[in-house]
Amino acid sequence: MAQPMPEYQQQFSNESPHDSDKTLERQTTAAHQQAHPHLYAHPSNIHPAFGGALQPGLWKPVEHRKFANPAPLGLCAFALTTFVLSCINMHVRGESSPAIAIPVAFGYGGLVQLCAGMWEMAVGNTFGATALSSYGGFWIAYGLLLTPTWNVLGADGPYEGDTGSVMGFFLTGWWIFTTLLLICTLKSTLAFFSLFFFLDICFLLLACENYAHDLGNHSAQLALQKAAGLFGFLAAFMAWYNALAGLQDSRYVSPLRHIKVYITNKLLATPSSRFPSSTSPGPMRVGHTVTTRPSKTLLRRALMKILHFTRYDLDSYKIGCIRSQFRRTGGLSPLH
Repeated sequence: MAQPMPEYQQQFSNESPHDSDKTLERQTTAAHQQAHPHLYAHPSNIHPAFGGALQPGLWKPVEHRKFANPAPLGLCAFALTTFVLSCINMHVRGESSPAIAIPVAFGYGGLVQLCAGMWEMAVGNTFGATALSSYGGFWIAYGLLLTPTWNVLGADGPYEGDTGSVMGFFLTGWWIFTTLLLICTLKSTLAFFSLFFFLDICFLLLACENYAHDLGNHSAQLALQKAAGLFGFLAAFMAWYNALAGLQDSRYVSPLRHIKVYITNKLLATPSSRFPSSTSPGPMRVGHTVTTRPSKTLLRRALMKILHFTRYDLDSYKIGCIRSQFRRTGGLSPLH
């Protein structure tokens, strides 16, 4: 005599082929999410290119980070040191001795900027860490070259005063490095791109100035030095501008999970012009659906978050109800 089918088996035997297909689809989607988590990052968590954080493209901030944004500190250190040396290169008020730039290069442009680059590594910004750490090392090296006790460029030094070519090689290398960084900013903001564009031209002109000195063309050397000072002057102000944008936009993740807090320290908004090809966290394709950026209003973000979790937890809620029902009746859960 056939035994009656238990109630839970009757429920699952009535499952249609369409329901089993949906279950298989959910399992496949979950496996794909684990294999490719970056494809399922919610667009509201991704920010566009931003010079105030030295981010040349789309970026996702480190959640629950304990560090502030170190980019404005590094940008200010770079800007002030570049400003001082550029004024000397332009012979402002007749000053042409770079002696005052030595302590600034060691203390602020070198040490502080190098520390800011290390802190950029802590917040996960590869571009910012590379740029700030490298230029911090540049200012330390340049300060050592100008230090009289090291006597690298002196008349009785290793090059006997003939330093035009070697300084040209040194600055040409930094021009190449800056060009690489410039390429990375082609999809960022106009202010961010302008910073590295002016700096790139500055390094190129400084290298040409030293080559002109080696050739004995003093008139061309003076003209190239002043032109390099002008572009360095512009690069310094663009660095300050990006630092101001970073100071005005202090965003962090609160200790409460999934809640982001935005603090705006500004009286006047800093304009942020973008290139037509600039990356933007707009519509993002996930599988066969397109999700768009939610509104920045707090209510809209909260509603989108509720709908997001409801969609993925609905099936888990149904299964939990079935388990509770069988525990109350003394039955065995079909999921165990």
